[in-house]
Amino acid sequence: MNDWRKVYGDKIVSAEQAVKAVKSGDRVVTGHACGEPSSLVEALVARAPELRQVEIVHMVAMGPAKYAQPGMEVSFRHNALFVGGSTRKAVEEKRADYTPCFFSEIPRLFRDKLLPVDVALIQITPPDEAGFCSYGLSADYTVAAAECATTVIAQVNAKLPHTGGAKIHLDAVNFLVEKDEPLLELKPPVIGEVEKQIGENVASLITDGATLQLGIGAIPDAVLLFLTGKKDLGIHSEMFSDGIVLLAEAGVLTNNKKNINTGKFMAAFLMGTRKLYDFIDHNPHVELQPVDYINDPYVIGQHDNMVSINSALQVDLMGQVNAEMIGSRQFSGIGGQVDFVRGVSRSKNGKSIIALPSTASGGRISRIACELDRGAAISTSRNDVHYIVTEYGIANLRGKTLRERALALIGIAHPDFRIPLLEEAKGKGIV
Repeated sequence: MNDWRKVYGDKIVSAEQAVKAVKSGDRVVTGHACGEPSSLVEALVARAPELRQVEIVHMVAMGPAKYAQPGMEVSFRHNALFVGGSTRKAVEEKRADYTPCFFSEIPRLFRDKLLPVDVALIQITPPDEAGFCSYGLSADYTVAAAECATTVIAQVNAKLPHTGGAKIHLDAVNFLVEKDEPLLELKPPVIGEVEKQIGENVASLITDGATLQLGIGAIPDAVLLFLTGKKDLGIHSEMFSDGIVLLAEAGVLTNNKKNINTGKFMAAFLMGTRKLYDFIDHNPHVELQPVDYINDPYVIGQHDNMVSINSALQVDLMGQVNAEMIGSRQFSGIGGQVDFVRGVSRSKNGKSIIALPSTASGGRISRIACELDRGAAISTSRNDVHYIVTEYGIANLRGKTLRERALALIGIAHPDFRIPLLEEAKGKGIV
């Protein structure tokens, strides 16, 4: 019998016993997105009456985030590195905080003790014969959290897909909780006619042999619909979802032309349904690595023909991109957008694309604006921006004057807003 088997048995406890390691005032980092260890989080929330000011840190929460609900603020304080649907209201109501940070630099916050980690709650697969476990769906900052935490509590879930790349040994875990439960899933988005047109426009910029980074949502998924005629595409992305499966099975996504990690689907985390999870499970062509590798602009730039596809809420006529705020309200976060925009700028024949519908609020508001809304942050600067795409066309802003940028962006705005935008721009001396 291997030594790790006894170690494994000695570390097994119930979820309720494991989370007793959390003390009032501790900082707890949870596994990210669909990699969240649901049973451990639920057990921690159940201790609310006896805990005070436990800080819970993560990016997107795919679970219910009960610790961020009204009435929990005495026990828990959520620190959002990206605001999601289940935590947005808490941030808006100042019951939770938001910390701006590039996705690629989150591990550094833990390692440099700018955010010292007391407890890491993670989800892992059962161990292999050498005692190593896969992180399954979330390597990103989860690896650094586990490496830096004083105490590591791991939910061992046999339903978690086994992915190549980052691993953790049982020796690095303090408590193991065996709990096989259904995984959190990201349901496929609804793709409408606007998203399809944007997807077709974006796809026209993608050449055979390109390596792709895809964001989350209807637009990136719509892009994939128009890539069936392409050849030898690759994936190096902070995440990917169900949409890549059909293209991989059709032989469109081969990863054969990638300059590094040839033949591999590379990502930091994964979100999808069982369709995706079955595809990646023990797939030798899929590899998850920490986000400070995947999203490192230097690593990204080593890929020729790298294309990044991200979304935005608003773009002004100078090309400044707001991808995270509605007015002064923090809606989401910056994620890896700037990591990839800057990495792609180093790529031979690289193209960074910001894609967005031309309007919001049922067509009442133009997302192409003379100025960003008051209080909104600039996510991607005008110096970094390359392509802006709407359903009405493509604006290449690189090398363009402010006047040329304004005219190009007005040209891809919704027709109902082009004359008002032009008149406003003239009034401000922009054109």
